Amino acid sequence: MAAGNQKNPIAEVPMILCFSHLRWNFVHQRPQHILTLASTANQIVYFEEPLFEVVPQAFMRSNDVSQSIRVVTPVLPVGTTPHAADAVQRRFLDTIVAATHQDRLTTWYYTPMALRFSDHIHCDVCVYDCMDELSAFKDAPPELVQMERRLLERADVVFTGGQSLYEAKRSLHRSIFPFPSSIDFTHFHQARAGGVDPIDQADIPHPRVGYFGVIDERLDADLVAQTAMKMRDVHFVILGPVVKIDPKGLPRSENLHWLGSKDYAELPRYLRHWGAGWMPFALNAATRYISPTKTPEFLAAGIPLVSTAIVDVVRTYGAEGLVEIADADDVEAKLRLVLARPRDHLWPQVDAYLLDMSWEKTWSAMADHIEHARSTRSILPFRRSA
Repeated sequence: MAAGNQKNPIAEVPMILCFSHLRWNFVHQRPQHILTLASTANQIVYFEEPLFEVVPQAFMRSNDVSQSIRVVTPVLPVGTTPHAADAVQRRFLDTIVAATHQDRLTTWYYTPMALRFSDHIHCDVCVYDCMDELSAFKDAPPELVQMERRLLERADVVFTGGQSLYEAKRSLHRSIFPFPSSIDFTHFHQARAGGVDPIDQADIPHPRVGYFGVIDERLDADLVAQTAMKMRDVHFVILGPVVKIDPKGLPRSENLHWLGSKDYAELPRYLRHWGAGWMPFALNAATRYISPTKTPEFLAAGIPLVSTAIVDVVRTYGAEGLVEIADADDVEAKLRLVLARPRDHLWPQVDAYLLDMSWEKTWSAMADHIEHARSTRSILPFRRSA
């Protein structure tokens, strides 16, 4: 076959065009888990928020992370106005859709703000996967609430990242379903086996209490500082990137160890050497509806876990006795309690609870809802070829 006639190996399959405020290579979480599974039967184009760089003109930076997942990042000149940025991204989208073979097109939104430049795209199904209440986050755009209303009107099916978020939004859409954070059990289960301590953690004394995840306004820095001060004999290891807050404002002490961001693949190597896990979330508007993915990840790793009173954690894992719930008054007592227990104290109960949880089951159920939405729409399949 002549080179010019060869077909793209991922051509002529259903396409998911995803708009996300999260970088694909930032923290491995819900979008990566779900869309990687979706990519076995779909071509994925993951359209990120733009980067602003010193460049003469706008262009698309494209990265094929697998045969069927392409990450596209608009790169715009510094100083580009919001109106001009929308126009450029709209043009980029038209190029992507026109140049890609697909039988069916699904648009998938993690951020309602993407509607500013994508509301003209015709698709078979529009999905809104509402991970969090983004309007409550630090530096949220003032128009976010209005844009979400528009997206809810446009979406054929809506998923939420937790039960509380579902309850807050279920009256806003006719076809909305809760999908709390799930677990890659096999990956985190590796932490239950022995292994060499990572170099940057090896010299930290025991006992250790650890946290991993994004470090932003959702982390209660004051609680971390107070607890470290009370428990001088315990060393607190914290993994993750610092975003939206000044790193200089984070508490510092000899028993607080900020080790920075780690790859998803590395996490079990760190967790296996912790005596307990801790989720010191602040109780504020940004955490009211979260369903932390790290909760089942800690448990699958076999680590006794203490958390502040996040609603979805209390109602699920706390109610089952799998996670100790603590506040500033009793966090020291709860941490010392779980540190004193055998590490495998709750493993049978944990494993039984997590048995029915997996990202594979989450994606399978989501795919069923998407197919139902597609079958009930009275439109012809959207087709576009180069």
